[in-house]
Amino acid sequence: MQERIHEFVVAALAGMNYDVDGITGDTDLGPAGLDLESLALAELSVQVEDEFGVKFEVEEMETTALMTLDQFTTDVARRIAANTAATAATSGTAA
Repeated sequence: MQERIHEFVVAALAGMNYDVDGITGDTDLGPAGLDLESLALAELSVQVEDEFGVKFEVEEMETTALMTLDQFTTDVARRIAANTAATAATSGTAA
C-alpha cells in the first residue's frame, strides 16, 4: 500500500508542476527538500484525501512540512489502516 501511496504522491506533485526528478523517500516535503508551501501542502493533502479516503486537519500542515516523503506515505498508510479498522469495528457491531 505504501508504494501505491508513494507513486500517487509523486504523480500528484508532478501534476502540481514540482520537479520530481531524483525524489526519494528521504526527500523532505518542506524547505529542506521540495519546499512545498502551505497552499501546495493543502492541495496535496486534498488530493490524498480524495484518493485514499483519509482526513487531514489544517493544524497538521506544519507537521507535514517537516516530514520526508516516506514519513508522509507511512502516515497516510496508518490513517488508511485506522479507517479500515474503524469501519470493520462499526460493521461488526451493527451485525
